[in-house]
Amino acid sequence: MTQGSDVVLERMMTLHPKVIDLTLARVDRLLERLGNPERQIPPVIHIAGTNGKGSTQAMIRAGLEVDGDRVHAYTSPHLARFHERIRLAGELIGEPALTALLDECVRVNGPDEITFFEITTCAAFLAFARTPADWTLLEVGLGGRLDATNVVEKPALTIITPVSIDHQQYLGETLAEIAGEKAGIIKRGVPVIVGPQTEAGLAVIEARAARLGAQVLAFGQHWNAFEDRGRLVFQDENGLLDLPLPNLPGPHQIQNAGAALAALRALGRDEAACEAAVTRAFWPARMQRLRHGPLVDAAPKVELWLDGGHNPAGGEAVAATLARMPARETHLICGMLNTKDVTGYMRPLAPQVTRLHAVSIPGEKNTLPAEVTRDAARAAGIDAVTAASVADAIGAIAASSPEARVLICGSLYLAGTVLRENG
Repeated sequence: MTQGSDVVLERMMTLHPKVIDLTLARVDRLLERLGNPERQIPPVIHIAGTNGKGSTQAMIRAGLEVDGDRVHAYTSPHLARFHERIRLAGELIGEPALTALLDECVRVNGPDEITFFEITTCAAFLAFARTPADWTLLEVGLGGRLDATNVVEKPALTIITPVSIDHQQYLGETLAEIAGEKAGIIKRGVPVIVGPQTEAGLAVIEARAARLGAQVLAFGQHWNAFEDRGRLVFQDENGLLDLPLPNLPGPHQIQNAGAALAALRALGRDEAACEAAVTRAFWPARMQRLRHGPLVDAAPKVELWLDGGHNPAGGEAVAATLARMPARETHLICGMLNTKDVTGYMRPLAPQVTRLHAVSIPGEKNTLPAEVTRDAARAAGIDAVTAASVADAIGAIAASSPEARVLICGSLYLAGTVLRENG
């Protein structure tokens, strides 16, 4: 009897416990044994950056699919189920196909060392090579230069969304160092769309692009995107677009939409595709309103939101989004990993929040204990308490403030737990 994908994934994590070890040697070895499927996939749009990768990818996919194109997409991490990482010609990969691919990769790799992300990325390349489509959207897992996705020699387009401080233990301590890792996806002669950057980050990206003869299409120089009277205005050398605001909430989605629109325009797409990009994209756990499920039913008057942002730039984006919402008492339910700048994430949120309810992330070995998250929130100027679970926190908030706005935040892993528990 064939094992399910969950069993195979668990076995892979046991065989290959090292989560992150940035090098391309192991991926190159396994892909060669598999017949180099990465050379047989549809044209690639490769996306790196600290924040906004997933939203930008979702908007590009919406813009391409409205024209009838079939689009593969690879993203990470997943929220509720691993299948979310691999989308084949528009549809999430099925259980039998995923299980067979994972088994094949485990068998071909044999006893050789490899990380979980590397072997699952190879499985995605196999799937993409074997399923007809028009495009492949690849989201970098971590960094860029040595990320397992960075094996495609000649993508159609690369994109670098805003770069900020995160994952310093792997990518470097300074913005320039981190930008250098992200810029590692730039390829010779391949145009690169560049979202808003710091001066130091942009200099590094432009320098690498110049060395490789890659055309740079940068925010503020070659394209611009901004809100004007409740509309999204996008402008580049081809002219001006007057579009609806993105359906993904938050002012930060303006710049994500701008990068997606710049990409679509670079591919020669028309205004209808651009409008679809901003009106039809869906990306869970990015200021997502929860409207159904047990958590909503338990406190029906509470306005319940979910966001997976987890670094200082993510905290700023959430704070800006909350600031633009109608006035309402706002509570956070927050769980974070012990690898993150917790106070840096929380500091921008302090002016928008009545109280923070700290939780530990269930089943996550790298969770920050709720008490530590509570203390970090207090240090950032937020009144904070602990709660045993998300459900308990919602119950406590509803008892004292039955019509409050509640945002569950701080980690994609917490967001995934919430989506699974809430059905």
